[in-house]
Amino acid sequence: MSDIEFDYEQVVMSIIVNAGQSRSCAFSAIQAAKSGDFAQAKLLLVDAENSLREAHQVQTYLIGQDEGQGKVPVHLIMVHAQDHLMNAILTKEIAGELIDVHQQLSALKERSV
Repeated sequence: MSDIEFDYEQVVMSIIVNAGQSRSCAFSAIQAAKSGDFAQAKLLLVDAENSLREAHQVQTYLIGQDEGQGKVPVHLIMVHAQDHLMNAILTKEIAGELIDVHQQLSALKERSV
């Protein structure tokens, strides 16, 4: 394996790891909101955003290296990384919405008591 392939794999794995961390934080945020801990949910959502930002920065780096000319090879692991990133983005967005819904439900329950 050449140094270039090793660097490629490390960069792609960075997307996978950070996207996975973002997704995990987003799901933890949903669980925190579900249990009524909205402050923790918001903190976890910030953590999800930070991990997502790191993954996206790596993706942006790869796009810059490619320059739209096919310079960066697209192996199955790259497709897998992009899939993780897209899922993490969607999960974070949905988590934010679900946290808001749980917060509204909690407020409605408090008013009805």
